[in-house]
Amino acid sequence: MKFLSLNMRQICTFAVAALLSANSLASVVISGTRVIYPSDANEVSVKISNGGPSPVLLQSWIDTGDADAKPSAIKVPFVLTPPMNRVEPAKGQTLRISYAGGALPMDRESVFWLNVLEVPAKNQAKADENRLQMAFRTRIKLFYRPVGLAGNANDAVKALTWGNQGNRVQVTNPTPYYVSLVNLSLNGKKLDHAMVAPRDTMVLNLPGNVGNKITGSVVNDYGAINTFDAVVK
Repeated sequence: MKFLSLNMRQICTFAVAALLSANSLASVVISGTRVIYPSDANEVSVKISNGGPSPVLLQSWIDTGDADAKPSAIKVPFVLTPPMNRVEPAKGQTLRISYAGGALPMDRESVFWLNVLEVPAKNQAKADENRLQMAFRTRIKLFYRPVGLAGNANDAVKALTWGNQGNRVQVTNPTPYYVSLVNLSLNGKKLDHAMVAPRDTMVLNLPGNVGNKITGSVVNDYGAINTFDAVVK
């Protein structure tokens, strides 16, 4: 089955489309904001529903982090079915993801991205009119999680350490889990989001000194957002 020939930079996002037209709203909803794939699972499923009044064509694929990569050129250790399907109004579809094997680390999580591209059906009653047709893409994180990792992913934010690095804030994650941070605030500056990789250190674009208090939120496995406080040491 061939993928749709689309340039990723030409796909309109939900925010842009909503500004252009009140009718240009995505119809497809994914059940969840992230997918957790335990290493001992045969497969995991993701439910998709079409809440719109018209059928839609869906193209789904997994990427390794490059949002502009062409689906046909991406190599990932997963098989996703179906890669393309039609969903009728008020109906749903289940995507099935299975691990095909590969050299992924077993001492920490790996992250990929699940993409679902929605192409609305053409209105045959208005086929002769000049109309702007939108394609919407939803992209959520897919975490491959080896079994037996120490600790709990939802508590990983508590283990982060915060320090000063050249008048910027440095955060270190000693855990085997990815930590997704949102709405970070420090000294009047804000950072929308940051994802700290397992056993890694990153410098955030936030000005801070020792003793400064950081406020923010963390996204857990269920997509819930929980607030936290931390101090730059």
